Amino acid sequence: MKAPMISVLIPIHNAQATVRSAVRSIQRQTLADFECIIIDDGSTDETPRILRDLARGDDRLHIHRTRNQGIIAALNTGIEHCSAPLIARMDGDDLCHPRRLELQVDYMTAHPEVSVCSSRIAMFPKPDVRGGMWRYQEWLNGMCSHDDIVKNIFVESPIVHPSAVVRREELLEMGGYRECGWPEDYDLWLRYFLAGSRFVKLPHTILAWRHSESRLTFVDTRYSVENFLRAKAHYIARHLHGLMRPRYLWGAGKTGARLLKHLQRAGLQITAVIDIDPRKIGKTKRGAPVVAREALPGPRDAFVITAVGSADARALIRQQLHERGYRESQDFICAA
Repeated sequence: MKAPMISVLIPIHNAQATVRSAVRSIQRQTLADFECIIIDDGSTDETPRILRDLARGDDRLHIHRTRNQGIIAALNTGIEHCSAPLIARMDGDDLCHPRRLELQVDYMTAHPEVSVCSSRIAMFPKPDVRGGMWRYQEWLNGMCSHDDIVKNIFVESPIVHPSAVVRREELLEMGGYRECGWPEDYDLWLRYFLAGSRFVKLPHTILAWRHSESRLTFVDTRYSVENFLRAKAHYIARHLHGLMRPRYLWGAGKTGARLLKHLQRAGLQITAVIDIDPRKIGKTKRGAPVVAREALPGPRDAFVITAVGSADARALIRQQLHERGYRESQDFICAA
């Protein structure tokens, strides 16, 4: 049989309250040439019954029930069952715009150089999206180009996993999903980045991303701030391997100190830490001297990793480095 244009991969576990609406949003797509691979990761609620009801009369839905092994095993099992050249990720509690698959397949077909095609997202239910999550949504939706995505890839995960479409063969070449003790999706995007892959985010809001306190983001230790920092440090060290210039870390506050610890554990030597607080200048952080920004040499003689907790402070540091001739990505990266 001819393979469909795209496979939709949904790992699921105990999602009886949301799975019906999530899968129906896939069934209502304007692009009908798809298969939906659902990995029921050992659900113990009504999820299996609901899935059977949804699949009745729709041969595009393929349900595979496994014992509960967790998200990474479920994703890798799902890849094995996907037969299309493109894979769209989806979760069992989110909702797709009817044109989601049409728009992403059209783009990936027209742009074979692109490896990861995401989109803007809208968090819901709106009354529950406040503070940091609202700012995160604005940050996510503010970057669509490849350049903007890669400039921010060490700040935070720039791609919402269930919004992404990837090429199956490339995903397999990347090694699929891996258990590293940190977020599996962020790990994947960082591997694509190191491989020189191209990203894009469509300027359309075609995924409704459910905000819930029960999301893995909030309940699984892999998604803790500390483990995000471990992931960043691991891939920054790999990214800068072989760089001959001295490396400076800009930020002696809590964020910088935590990242410095993980960078050193990853084997990356830091020449000095830059800070503007006169009380910190002249002291040391984990053996590295804390110096004023005026002590930073020119871009030919230094590479800077910024690590500050405030987005406003990050923007200011970016501006100051640009004014001194530093080029983002070539001479400095933002890591927080």
